[in-house]
Amino acid sequence: MIGGGVIGLTIARALALRGVHDVCLIERAGLGTEASFAAAGMLLPQVEAATKGDFFTLACRSRDAYASFAAALHEETGIDVELDTTGTLYLALNNADQEEIEKGHYFQSRAGLAIELLSDSEARALEPCISESTTGALLFPRDIQVENRRLLAALANSVTNLGVTVLTGTNVDSLVIEGNRLTGVQTSGRAITCSTAVVAAGAWSSFIKHKSFSIEPVRGQMVCLEAKPQLTRHVIFSRRGYIVPRRDGRLLAGSTSENAGFDKSITAGGINKILGNAHEISPAISNLPIVDIWAGLRPRAPDGLPVLGPCVEIDGLFYATGHYRNGILLAPITGELISEAIVEGVASPLLAPFSPERFLLKSVASVE
Repeated sequence: MIGGGVIGLTIARALALRGVHDVCLIERAGLGTEASFAAAGMLLPQVEAATKGDFFTLACRSRDAYASFAAALHEETGIDVELDTTGTLYLALNNADQEEIEKGHYFQSRAGLAIELLSDSEARALEPCISESTTGALLFPRDIQVENRRLLAALANSVTNLGVTVLTGTNVDSLVIEGNRLTGVQTSGRAITCSTAVVAAGAWSSFIKHKSFSIEPVRGQMVCLEAKPQLTRHVIFSRRGYIVPRRDGRLLAGSTSENAGFDKSITAGGINKILGNAHEISPAISNLPIVDIWAGLRPRAPDGLPVLGPCVEIDGLFYATGHYRNGILLAPITGELISEAIVEGVASPLLAPFSPERFLLKSVASVE
Protein backbone atom coordinates (compact mmCIF):
# COMPACT_ATOMS: atom_id res chain seq x y z
CA MET A 1 0.00 0.00 0.00
CA ILE A 2 1.71 3.19 -1.21
CA GLY A 3 0.30 6.10 0.80
CA GLY A 4 -0.87 6.44 4.38
CA GLY A 5 -3.68 8.97 4.14
CA VAL A 6 -7.34 8.16 4.68
CA ILE A 7 -7.52 6.17 1.42
CA GLY A 8 -4.42 4.05 2.00
CA LEU A 9 -5.35 3.41 5.62
CA THR A 10 -8.91 2.40 4.75
CA ILE A 11 -7.81 0.00 2.01
CA ALA A 12 -5.13 -1.54 4.26
CA ARG A 13 -7.74 -2.08 6.97
CA ALA A 14 -10.23 -3.55 4.49
CA LEU A 15 -7.62 -5.98 3.15
CA ALA A 16 -6.70 -7.11 6.67
CA LEU A 17 -10.38 -7.61 7.51
CA ARG A 18 -10.71 -9.79 4.37
CA GLY A 19 -7.97 -12.03 5.71
CA VAL A 20 -4.93 -10.70 3.85
CA HIS A 21 -2.11 -11.28 6.36
CA ASP A 22 0.88 -9.66 4.66
CA VAL A 23 -0.09 -6.01 4.17
CA CYS A 24 2.65 -3.36 4.23
CA LEU A 25 1.67 0.32 4.20
CA ILE A 26 4.42 2.74 3.11
CA GLU A 27 4.09 6.48 3.80
CA ARG A 28 6.58 9.18 2.81
CA ALA A 29 5.81 11.33 5.89
CA GLY A 30 3.56 10.41 8.83
CA LEU A 31 0.21 8.64 8.71
CA GLY A 32 -2.63 10.97 7.81
CA THR A 33 -0.60 14.19 7.83
CA GLU A 34 -1.40 15.59 4.40
CA ALA A 35 -4.74 16.25 2.62
CA SER A 36 -6.69 13.95 4.94
CA PHE A 37 -5.56 15.94 7.98
CA ALA A 38 -6.26 19.30 6.32
CA ALA A 39 -9.82 18.41 5.27
CA ALA A 40 -13.07 19.64 6.82
CA GLY A 41 -14.66 16.17 7.05
CA MET A 42 -17.83 17.03 5.14
CA LEU A 43 -19.79 14.14 3.61
CA LEU A 44 -21.90 16.07 1.11
CA PRO A 45 -22.65 14.23 -2.14
CA GLN A 46 -26.02 15.95 -2.54
CA VAL A 47 -24.98 19.51 -1.80
CA GLU A 48 -23.00 20.01 -5.00
CA ALA A 49 -24.73 17.47 -7.25
CA ALA A 50 -26.01 18.71 -10.57
CA THR A 51 -26.80 15.30 -12.06
CA LYS A 52 -27.41 11.77 -10.81
CA GLY A 53 -24.44 10.11 -12.52
CA ASP A 54 -21.80 7.52 -11.71
CA PHE A 55 -19.85 9.71 -9.31
CA PHE A 56 -22.99 10.74 -7.46
CA THR A 57 -24.00 7.09 -7.03
CA LEU A 58 -20.54 6.18 -5.71
CA ALA A 59 -20.46 9.15 -3.32
CA CYS A 60 -23.94 8.52 -1.90
CA ARG A 61 -23.15 4.87 -1.30
CA SER A 62 -19.99 5.82 0.56
CA ARG A 63 -21.77 8.45 2.65
CA ASP A 64 -24.46 5.96 3.58
CA ALA A 65 -21.81 3.46 4.69
CA TYR A 66 -20.41 5.88 7.27
CA ALA A 67 -22.69 4.89 10.15
CA SER A 68 -21.50 1.28 10.11
CA PHE A 69 -17.93 2.34 9.26
CA ALA A 70 -17.77 4.68 12.26
CA ALA A 71 -19.40 2.12 14.57
CA ALA A 72 -16.93 -0.59 13.54
CA LEU A 73 -13.95 1.69 14.11
CA HIS A 74 -15.26 2.61 17.55
CA GLU A 75 -15.62 -1.06 18.43
CA GLU A 76 -12.12 -1.84 17.14
CA THR A 77 -10.28 1.12 18.68
CA GLY A 78 -12.50 2.86 21.24
CA ILE A 79 -12.15 6.11 19.25
CA ASP A 80 -15.31 8.10 18.52
CA VAL A 81 -14.90 9.66 15.07
CA GLU A 82 -17.70 12.13 15.91
CA LEU A 83 -20.01 11.32 13.02
CA ASP A 84 -22.49 14.19 13.20
CA THR A 85 -25.83 13.54 11.49
CA THR A 86 -27.39 16.98 12.07
CA GLY A 87 -27.36 17.68 8.34
CA THR A 88 -26.34 20.51 6.02
CA LEU A 89 -27.97 23.83 5.23
CA TYR A 90 -27.23 25.33 1.80
CA LEU A 91 -27.99 29.06 1.72
CA ALA A 92 -29.14 31.31 -1.10
CA LEU A 93 -27.74 34.78 -0.44
CA ASN A 94 -28.80 36.57 -3.62
CA ASN A 95 -31.18 36.10 -6.56
CA ALA A 96 -28.73 33.98 -8.58
CA ASP A 97 -28.24 31.69 -5.58
CA GLN A 98 -32.00 31.41 -5.15
CA GLU A 99 -32.47 30.30 -8.76
CA GLU A 100 -29.71 27.73 -8.27
CA ILE A 101 -31.22 26.17 -5.14
CA GLU A 102 -34.66 25.99 -6.73
CA LYS A 103 -33.16 24.11 -9.70
CA GLY A 104 -31.34 21.80 -7.29
CA HIS A 105 -34.50 21.13 -5.33
CA TYR A 106 -36.45 20.34 -8.50
CA PHE A 107 -33.85 17.84 -9.73
CA GLN A 108 -33.23 16.09 -6.41
CA SER A 109 -36.83 15.94 -5.21
CA ARG A 110 -37.89 14.41 -8.55
CA ALA A 111 -35.11 11.87 -8.11
CA GLY A 112 -36.55 10.87 -4.73
CA LEU A 113 -33.63 12.23 -2.70
CA ALA A 114 -33.92 13.60 0.83
CA ILE A 115 -34.07 17.38 0.42
CA GLU A 116 -36.24 20.25 1.64
CA LEU A 117 -36.65 23.76 0.23
CA LEU A 118 -36.86 26.35 3.03
CA SER A 119 -37.94 29.96 3.08
CA ASP A 120 -35.61 32.57 4.60
CA SER A 121 -37.59 32.53 7.85
CA GLU A 122 -37.60 28.73 8.04
CA ALA A 123 -33.82 28.66 7.50
CA ARG A 124 -33.33 31.34 10.18
CA ALA A 125 -35.46 29.36 12.61
CA LEU A 126 -33.02 26.46 12.20
CA GLU A 127 -29.90 28.63 12.40
CA PRO A 128 -30.44 32.14 13.80
CA CYS A 129 -26.81 33.09 13.02
CA ILE A 130 -27.28 33.18 9.24
CA SER A 131 -27.12 36.39 7.24
CA GLU A 132 -30.11 38.70 6.89
CA SER A 133 -29.42 38.51 3.15
CA THR A 134 -30.60 34.89 3.09
CA THR A 135 -33.45 34.47 0.59
CA GLY A 136 -33.96 30.75 1.08
CA ALA A 137 -32.10 27.50 1.71
CA LEU A 138 -31.92 23.80 1.00
CA LEU A 139 -31.83 21.37 3.90
CA PHE A 140 -29.94 18.13 3.23
CA PRO A 141 -30.68 15.88 6.23
CA ARG A 142 -28.47 13.02 4.98
CA ASP A 143 -25.41 15.13 4.05
CA ILE A 144 -23.40 15.00 7.26
CA GLN A 145 -19.85 15.34 8.64
CA VAL A 146 -17.13 13.43 10.45
CA GLU A 147 -14.18 14.64 12.52
CA ASN A 148 -11.52 13.68 10.00
CA ARG A 149 -8.58 13.88 12.39
CA ARG A 150 -10.24 11.49 14.82
CA LEU A 151 -11.09 9.27 11.85
CA LEU A 152 -7.40 9.15 10.91
CA ALA A 153 -6.43 8.29 14.47
CA ALA A 154 -8.99 5.47 14.54
CA LEU A 155 -7.78 4.07 11.20
CA ALA A 156 -4.14 4.22 12.27
CA ASN A 157 -5.00 2.34 15.47
CA SER A 158 -7.10 -0.17 13.55
CA VAL A 159 -4.42 -1.14 11.02
CA THR A 160 -1.88 -1.54 13.82
CA ASN A 161 -4.26 -3.78 15.76
CA LEU A 162 -4.90 -5.83 12.61
CA GLY A 163 -1.21 -6.52 12.10
CA VAL A 164 -0.52 -4.27 9.11
CA THR A 165 3.19 -3.42 8.77
CA VAL A 166 3.58 0.38 8.66
CA LEU A 167 6.68 2.11 7.27
CA THR A 168 6.61 5.90 7.74
CA GLY A 169 9.22 8.37 6.57
CA THR A 170 9.81 6.10 3.58
CA ASN A 171 9.55 7.04 -0.09
CA VAL A 172 8.59 4.62 -2.83
CA ASP A 173 11.04 5.57 -5.57
CA SER A 174 9.82 3.19 -8.28
CA LEU A 175 7.86 0.07 -9.10
CA VAL A 176 9.72 -3.13 -9.98
CA ILE A 177 8.13 -4.63 -13.10
CA GLU A 178 9.12 -7.75 -14.99
CA GLY A 179 7.42 -8.03 -18.37
CA ASN A 180 3.92 -6.78 -17.62
CA ARG A 181 3.90 -8.03 -14.02
CA LEU A 182 4.56 -6.11 -10.80
CA THR A 183 7.15 -7.91 -8.65
CA GLY A 184 7.98 -5.30 -6.03
CA VAL A 185 8.64 -1.69 -5.07
CA GLN A 186 11.93 0.11 -4.55
CA THR A 187 11.84 2.33 -1.48
CA SER A 188 14.32 4.85 -0.15
CA GLY A 189 15.44 2.16 2.30
CA ARG A 190 15.27 -1.12 0.43
CA ALA A 191 13.51 -3.15 -2.22
CA ILE A 192 10.31 -4.89 -1.11
CA THR A 193 9.06 -7.93 -3.01
CA CYS A 194 5.30 -8.03 -3.55
CA SER A 195 2.77 -9.32 -6.04
CA THR A 196 0.27 -6.49 -5.56
CA ALA A 197 0.67 -2.75 -4.96
CA VAL A 198 -1.89 0.01 -4.61
CA VAL A 199 -0.91 3.58 -5.47
CA ALA A 200 -2.82 5.68 -2.94
CA ALA A 201 -0.31 8.48 -2.52
CA GLY A 202 -2.67 11.40 -3.09
CA ALA A 203 -1.00 14.44 -4.65
CA TRP A 204 2.31 12.55 -4.72
CA SER A 205 0.94 9.68 -6.83
CA SER A 206 2.53 10.97 -10.03
CA PHE A 207 5.98 10.49 -8.57
CA ILE A 208 5.19 6.82 -9.22
CA LYS A 209 5.19 7.26 -12.97
CA HIS A 210 2.28 6.37 -15.21
CA LYS A 211 2.37 7.37 -18.86
CA SER A 212 -1.40 7.76 -19.31
CA PHE A 213 -2.33 10.27 -16.61
CA SER A 214 -0.96 12.51 -13.90
CA ILE A 215 -2.25 13.66 -10.53
CA GLU A 216 -1.76 17.33 -9.71
CA PRO A 217 -1.83 19.03 -6.30
CA VAL A 218 -4.51 21.66 -5.67
CA ARG A 219 -3.92 23.80 -2.59
CA GLY A 220 -6.78 24.39 -0.19
CA GLN A 221 -6.42 26.84 2.69
CA MET A 222 -8.56 26.67 5.85
CA VAL A 223 -9.32 28.86 8.86
CA CYS A 224 -10.27 27.57 12.30
CA LEU A 225 -12.20 29.85 14.65
CA GLU A 226 -13.35 29.32 18.22
CA ALA A 227 -17.11 29.40 18.79
CA LYS A 228 -18.09 28.79 22.43
CA PRO A 229 -21.01 28.42 22.68
CA GLN A 230 -21.42 26.92 19.21
CA LEU A 231 -22.49 29.36 16.53
CA THR A 232 -24.27 26.73 14.42
CA ARG A 233 -25.41 23.10 14.67
CA HIS A 234 -25.52 22.37 10.93
CA VAL A 235 -22.77 22.51 8.35
CA ILE A 236 -23.69 25.69 6.48
CA PHE A 237 -22.78 25.97 2.82
CA SER A 238 -23.05 28.63 0.14
CA ARG A 239 -21.88 28.72 -3.48
CA ARG A 240 -18.74 30.52 -2.29
CA GLY A 241 -17.79 29.01 1.06
CA TYR A 242 -18.79 27.00 4.12
CA ILE A 243 -18.57 26.78 7.89
CA VAL A 244 -18.37 23.50 9.81
CA PRO A 245 -19.03 23.24 13.57
CA ARG A 246 -17.06 20.82 15.74
CA ARG A 247 -18.18 19.39 19.08
CA ASP A 248 -15.28 20.98 20.95
CA GLY A 249 -16.26 24.52 19.91
CA ARG A 250 -14.04 24.88 16.86
CA LEU A 251 -15.62 26.31 13.72
CA LEU A 252 -13.89 25.53 10.42
CA ALA A 253 -14.20 27.94 7.50
CA GLY A 254 -13.07 27.16 3.98
CA SER A 255 -11.78 26.88 1.44
CA THR A 256 -9.66 27.82 -1.56
CA SER A 257 -8.74 25.84 -4.69
CA GLU A 258 -5.38 27.03 -6.00
CA ASN A 259 -2.89 25.69 -8.52
CA ALA A 260 0.26 26.35 -6.52
CA GLY A 261 2.24 23.16 -7.08
CA PHE A 262 3.48 21.59 -3.86
CA ASP A 263 3.56 24.94 -2.03
CA LYS A 264 1.47 24.73 1.16
CA SER A 265 1.96 28.40 2.10
CA ILE A 266 -0.80 30.30 3.86
CA THR A 267 -1.56 33.50 1.95
CA ALA A 268 -3.23 36.74 2.99
CA GLY A 269 -5.42 36.62 -0.11
CA GLY A 270 -6.57 33.09 0.58
CA ILE A 271 -7.43 33.74 4.21
CA ASN A 272 -9.16 37.01 3.34
CA LYS A 273 -11.31 35.21 0.74
CA ILE A 274 -12.29 32.46 3.19
CA LEU A 275 -13.22 34.91 5.94
CA GLY A 276 -15.17 37.07 3.49
CA ASN A 277 -17.23 34.08 2.32
CA ALA A 278 -17.79 32.91 5.91
CA HIS A 279 -18.87 36.42 6.91
CA GLU A 280 -21.36 36.40 4.03
CA ILE A 281 -22.88 33.23 5.53
CA SER A 282 -22.88 34.54 9.11
CA PRO A 283 -21.72 38.04 10.06
CA ALA A 284 -21.39 36.77 13.63
CA ILE A 285 -18.03 35.21 12.77
CA SER A 286 -16.51 38.70 12.97
CA ASN A 287 -16.44 38.38 16.76
CA LEU A 288 -14.82 34.94 16.85
CA PRO A 289 -11.11 34.48 17.55
CA ILE A 290 -8.96 32.74 14.94
CA VAL A 291 -7.18 29.80 16.58
CA ASP A 292 -5.49 28.12 13.61
CA ILE A 293 -4.89 28.30 9.84
CA TRP A 294 -3.49 25.65 7.54
CA ALA A 295 -3.30 24.41 3.96
CA GLY A 296 -3.38 20.99 2.30
CA LEU A 297 -2.82 19.61 -1.19
CA ARG A 298 -5.79 17.86 -2.78
CA PRO A 299 -5.00 15.26 -5.48
CA ARG A 300 -6.79 15.98 -8.76
CA ALA A 301 -6.82 13.84 -11.91
CA PRO A 302 -7.15 15.52 -15.34
CA ASP A 303 -10.95 15.06 -15.40
CA GLY A 304 -11.48 15.78 -11.70
CA LEU A 305 -12.71 12.25 -10.95
CA PRO A 306 -11.01 9.61 -8.80
CA VAL A 307 -8.75 6.98 -10.36
CA LEU A 308 -9.82 3.60 -9.00
CA GLY A 309 -9.08 0.03 -9.93
CA PRO A 310 -6.53 -2.25 -11.61
CA CYS A 311 -3.97 -1.07 -14.14
CA VAL A 312 -4.69 -2.85 -17.42
CA GLU A 313 -1.04 -2.63 -18.51
CA ILE A 314 0.62 -4.02 -15.38
CA ASP A 315 -0.73 -7.09 -13.56
CA GLY A 316 -0.82 -6.60 -9.81
CA LEU A 317 -0.89 -2.79 -9.90
CA PHE A 318 -3.95 -0.92 -8.61
CA TYR A 319 -4.78 2.77 -8.29
CA ALA A 320 -6.79 4.54 -5.60
CA THR A 321 -5.96 8.19 -6.03
CA GLY A 322 -7.24 11.47 -7.48
CA HIS A 323 -10.04 11.82 -4.92
CA TYR A 324 -9.61 15.61 -5.07
CA ARG A 325 -12.08 17.17 -2.60
CA ASN A 326 -13.76 13.89 -1.67
CA GLY A 327 -11.14 11.69 -0.02
CA ILE A 328 -12.85 11.56 3.37
CA LEU A 329 -16.27 11.03 1.77
CA LEU A 330 -15.11 8.22 -0.55
CA ALA A 331 -12.90 6.34 1.94
CA PRO A 332 -15.41 3.60 2.94
CA ILE A 333 -16.45 2.72 -0.62
CA THR A 334 -12.87 2.90 -1.90
CA GLY A 335 -11.69 0.52 0.79
CA GLU A 336 -14.53 -1.88 0.07
CA LEU A 337 -14.19 -1.95 -3.71
CA ILE A 338 -10.40 -1.95 -4.02
CA SER A 339 -9.97 -4.68 -1.40
CA GLU A 340 -12.68 -6.71 -3.13
CA ALA A 341 -10.96 -6.35 -6.51
CA ILE A 342 -7.63 -7.48 -5.04
CA VAL A 343 -8.93 -10.42 -3.00
CA GLU A 344 -11.68 -11.66 -5.33
CA GLY A 345 -9.88 -10.81 -8.55
CA VAL A 346 -12.97 -9.13 -10.00
CA ALA A 347 -13.53 -5.38 -10.14
CA SER A 348 -17.03 -4.14 -9.29
CA PRO A 349 -18.99 -2.42 -12.08
CA LEU A 350 -19.04 0.62 -9.77
CA LEU A 351 -15.31 1.05 -10.47
CA ALA A 352 -15.60 0.99 -14.28
CA PRO A 353 -16.24 4.74 -14.82
CA PHE A 354 -13.19 5.56 -12.68
CA SER A 355 -10.75 3.03 -14.12
CA PRO A 356 -7.23 4.26 -14.99
CA GLU A 357 -7.91 2.70 -18.39
CA ARG A 358 -10.04 5.70 -19.33
CA PHE A 359 -6.92 7.83 -19.76
CA LEU A 360 -5.20 5.18 -21.86
CA LEU A 361 -8.24 5.01 -24.15
CA LYS A 362 -8.29 8.82 -24.50
CA SER A 363 -4.57 8.80 -25.29
CA VAL A 364 -5.05 6.20 -28.03
CA ALA A 365 -8.07 8.07 -29.43
CA SER A 366 -6.12 11.35 -29.62
CA VAL A 367 -3.30 9.67 -31.56
CA GLU A 368 -5.77 8.14 -34.04
